[in-house]
Amino acid sequence: MKIHVLPSGPIKTIGYLLTEPALGAAVLVDAPQGIMEKIAPVLAQEGCTLKELWLTHGHWDHTQDAAKVVRETKALVRGHLDDRVLYESPAIMEERMGMKLGLEPVQIDHWVSQGETFKALGRDFEVRHVPGHCPGNVLFYQADTSAAFVGDALFKAGVGRWDFPGGDFETLAQSIREQIYTLPDATVVFPGHGARTTVGAEKAGNPYVAAVTP
Repeated sequence: MKIHVLPSGPIKTIGYLLTEPALGAAVLVDAPQGIMEKIAPVLAQEGCTLKELWLTHGHWDHTQDAAKVVRETKALVRGHLDDRVLYESPAIMEERMGMKLGLEPVQIDHWVSQGETFKALGRDFEVRHVPGHCPGNVLFYQADTSAAFVGDALFKAGVGRWDFPGGDFETLAQSIREQIYTLPDATVVFPGHGARTTVGAEKAGNPYVAAVTP
């Protein structure tokens, strides 16, 4: 499985394109603005078809081109029910931001849940619910490749903001300890913004959330 890191949109939100050329299949994690133009040449070069779009949470910068991706690829969409209102009524975010963001509703084909496992690209993936930044933030974990796509829950030496509607620091800290820090230390954390890190590195030195409750 190849992992293509594609920062896109006005605040460089990262879309992750996962490709498996041997199977001619691909999955996209999050859909920031302009992502379709970035994934199209990769899909063509590797002979892959985009099968699924996984949304880590419903904030505008992760969903701005979700509807466009679905129109052009017919990909199945996965997301968490707790962010349903953001997926189906994105004008709420435009009101909060005080600007037009060009958001369109996106239909979720499959609502994921805590502990769910499913197959994609010939591998098993696990869903973990990590609210606190956003009610429906989830991570997608692939054990064989030691990869976790965590949305905006955890960053290198940082955590997601909790001052947005639906955010809460104590919820976020508990989510990180219970759902991310319980992954193997060698797990590579692929965040929605910035550089990748590892579970072990954040357990040892994250300045916001220690590995154990103080």
